[in-house]
Amino acid sequence: MQQDKELYRTFSRRAAILLGTQAVLFGALGARMYYLQVVEGDRYSLLAEENRINLRLLPPPRGRILDRFGVPLATNDQNYRVVVVAEQTDDVAQTLAALGRLVPLDPEERQRILKEVGKKRAFVPITVKENLDWPVVASIEVNTPDLPGLSIESERSRNYPFGGLAAHVLGYVGSVAEADLTGDPLLELPGFRIGKSGAEKQYDLALRGSAGNSQVEVNAVGRVIRELARVEGQPGADLYVSLDMALQNFVQQRLAAQLSGSAVLLDVMTGEILAMASTPTFDPSVFDRGLTSAEWQGLVGDKLKPLSNKALIGQYAPGSTFKMMVALAGLEAGIGAEHSVYCPGVMALGNARFHCWKKGGHGTLDMIGGLRHSCDVYFYDLARRVGIDAIAAMSRRFGFGSPLGIDMPGERGGVIPDRAWKQATLGDIWHPGETLVAGIGQGFIQTTPLQLAVMTARIANGGYGVIPHIRRDGEFRASRIVGRDGGGAGSVTVPPYPSLGIAPEHLGVVIEGMNQVSNNPRGTAYRVRIDTPGFELAGKTGTAQVRRITMSERATGVRKNEDLPWEQRDHALFVGFAPVHAPRYAVSVVIEHGGGGSAVAGPIARDVLLEAQLRDPVRRRPDATLAHRDVG
Repeated sequence: MQQDKELYRTFSRRAAILLGTQAVLFGALGARMYYLQVVEGDRYSLLAEENRINLRLLPPPRGRILDRFGVPLATNDQNYRVVVVAEQTDDVAQTLAALGRLVPLDPEERQRILKEVGKKRAFVPITVKENLDWPVVASIEVNTPDLPGLSIESERSRNYPFGGLAAHVLGYVGSVAEADLTGDPLLELPGFRIGKSGAEKQYDLALRGSAGNSQVEVNAVGRVIRELARVEGQPGADLYVSLDMALQNFVQQRLAAQLSGSAVLLDVMTGEILAMASTPTFDPSVFDRGLTSAEWQGLVGDKLKPLSNKALIGQYAPGSTFKMMVALAGLEAGIGAEHSVYCPGVMALGNARFHCWKKGGHGTLDMIGGLRHSCDVYFYDLARRVGIDAIAAMSRRFGFGSPLGIDMPGERGGVIPDRAWKQATLGDIWHPGETLVAGIGQGFIQTTPLQLAVMTARIANGGYGVIPHIRRDGEFRASRIVGRDGGGAGSVTVPPYPSLGIAPEHLGVVIEGMNQVSNNPRGTAYRVRIDTPGFELAGKTGTAQVRRITMSERATGVRKNEDLPWEQRDHALFVGFAPVHAPRYAVSVVIEHGGGGSAVAGPIARDVLLEAQLRDPVRRRPDATLAHRDVG
């Protein structure tokens, strides 16, 4: 009996322990279930919902680019592509073979498609061919029953209606590279394009817009079941640029006969770029569809550099177009316009001889005569008297030696040397002969065509520091200062930019010199004058050597440009403004290895200035048919 009681007590204790343990376990389980279902219920519900519902970004339409009159320069066209879904066909290779009878597919493309099919889920569409035109799309749609797994999708592609006419200004769009990633989820979308150069790059964020989104229900393996909600994105903003496409077309066509060159036309009061052309050019549309390796190598390997905006990044010795800077430095230093120099055709400095372009010399000239005849000896003398530091200081006031700040990427600043620059850059002192060479725009001096146009504009507008820009908006307007008479004859129009502090009488000397270059029968550019009354131009020729002429060659006769290899010929330059008595337009033209400035660059500049005046929006409307014309 006693033993039975002991067994019963033992059993009871064990049962109690077991029941207690079970109670603890069930309590813990209940607490955990409470925690998961009540405390953390919302969180796990959200996770489950996120597994069921995907939020997908929708790329917004890219903003258009239009010229100053609203002519579209960059638009978005419908782009059709054919895709294949592997699960919808028994044999992808056979389907591709059938498609090949309608659309050419090379072996590499077929291999790429089959490789992607092997990597991705069977329900994921694989792009077969892009940029299909409508007849091809129609033929595929008609033959759909014989092309299982294939379907047509549409998207937007960037189109440039005028091809290469403004390619260097507009730039182009291309695929997002790893270096372009900034954390913006838009950049990670397949096929998304961003601006890579020109205005497309400068204003990419505004043109890009903001993404929309689509909520889609998916199953466990990621297949889309249905779309639950859709919010369209904010399209990119339209960008109005200052270009006049009719003028841009004219300038580009005038340059087309040259192997390599550039031209800039701008409004001297506002700084708006009306035309900026570079030759050779390229078609920016090919970058949107994607270049082949051969196409890319052809562009980057071309010695004429078709991808380079030479107006913005080309750096050249300005030659005689720089003489206005030397003249202004001399005038500011107290050397009057009446200062005369006798030119026998050469100037000696120690043992060195510095030659004038005219072998027999020009005789005695004052400053205006020196500009009219572009006498090298006159400006050797003036530069020697003024010194390189004063010339450099004046040049920088007119925009040389550093970027001007145009709203385009990649601008170069050129080089304006002085004593400090040479010591810091080359570790050497400045030599007197280098001042003489700088006096005619040679030596270390490097300028861009844009800087030459801005220099000309700042001379023409009365000495105001106009800044060039490509965006068209209301911020850059010429201001009218009303004279004491309340208007009329006492009114003058001035740019909304600070004065450079140049004495008006000094500018008057230089402007008269440029006027005589073009309109005096003895001027170096008289043959490229505008003889229409009221449209006359004032200009300056320039010829920049790219090779050294030896004493032996001078003794036997300097070889003509046409007898030299193209790479050794002089650069041809011309700058000018018009009309002379009420300046509004400034132009610079640089033709690489073109020879003489008056013979090659001058006629182009003259035609551009005349065309600009004939198309002046104050008097005439732009050519309304341009937007519909095939201009290549």
